[in-house]
Amino acid sequence: CAGFGAAGTAVSVTTDLANGVIDRFRTLDVGPVAILGGHVVASVVRNTVSTVLVLAVAVGIGFRPAVEPLRWLAAAGLLLLFLLAISWLSATFGLLARTPEAAGGFTFVVMFLPYPSSAFVPVETMPAWLHGFAEHQPVTPVIESLRALLLGTPPGSAPLQAVAWCLALLALAVTASAVLFPRRVR
Repeated sequence: CAGFGAAGTAVSVTTDLANGVIDRFRTLDVGPVAILGGHVVASVVRNTVSTVLVLAVAVGIGFRPAVEPLRWLAAAGLLLLFLLAISWLSATFGLLARTPEAAGGFTFVVMFLPYPSSAFVPVETMPAWLHGFAEHQPVTPVIESLRALLLGTPPGSAPLQAVAWCLALLALAVTASAVLFPRRVR
């Protein structure tokens, strides 16, 4: 849910570029951080609301996490960090895409990542050719961390891996956006 919702940011950024909205902002001396940051913040807020709704439905149909508030807070923090990273990455793809339709392709990539991860089945049960990819991609440690935090099981190294993936993606996306934005809006 979080990845799919954040992927729409790519389409929003590309649409604003194609329609000249960003050119209008630049005539008002609005900086690139404010423009892209606005898209990212809107994405994080929108996806936080969506995630709360999904969690409410899960609780409504019987999900009963029995953990202390600190674990809830850690799960929320990790999810917000993941949303921030994936939203910035999406904004970067929006700068790379030339049309909103092309930016929509990023949605497919983000929607696909949970399937070869531990979201639906344990990685160990996957075919050998898929096992390595599933184990070494960002969604698996995020899912494993959230599961452990909300179900009260030992998280192992998953939270550290999840935070490392999120921070690495965030650093890559912010840096790439800083390089791409001036080139795209010339």
